[in-house]
Amino acid sequence: MAFASAFRRVLSPSSILHSQLTSIRLNSTLTTPKLFVSGLSRLTTDEKLREAFSPFGQLLEAKVVVDRVSGRSKGFAFVTYATIEEAEQAKKEMNAKFLDGWVIFVDPAKPREPRPPPQTEPQPSETGFRVNKTIGWCG
Repeated sequence: MAFASAFRRVLSPSSILHSQLTSIRLNSTLTTPKLFVSGLSRLTTDEKLREAFSPFGQLLEAKVVVDRVSGRSKGFAFVTYATIEEAEQAKKEMNAKFLDGWVIFVDPAKPREPRPPPQTEPQPSETGFRVNKTIGWCG
């Protein structure tokens, strides 16, 4: 029995090594210095976003995503820092904080997923009818 416990102790990682690995894993959540900011007010501008996030390091970009037609904010933004450490600090300090009266959430930005190619308009058949997939036959 004593042999088994000693054997387990030898095979299990030491507490110092285990704590170091845990701290590395917890501290390296970001793989890119780009952050996704959600929960923004419709009144938040690029300048206000830059002011809020600039104390944490050198900002390369602070861009609020806006609707093409109305020009109003869609409620989210992207912030890019010079280093991952600065982005980590900003994420830690700004997550669940108020900006323009709204609680914002800061997460690591994910890479953009490729969009499917655009669908071509189906050509009318020989009878002059085309198929509308949502309703049925159209004339």
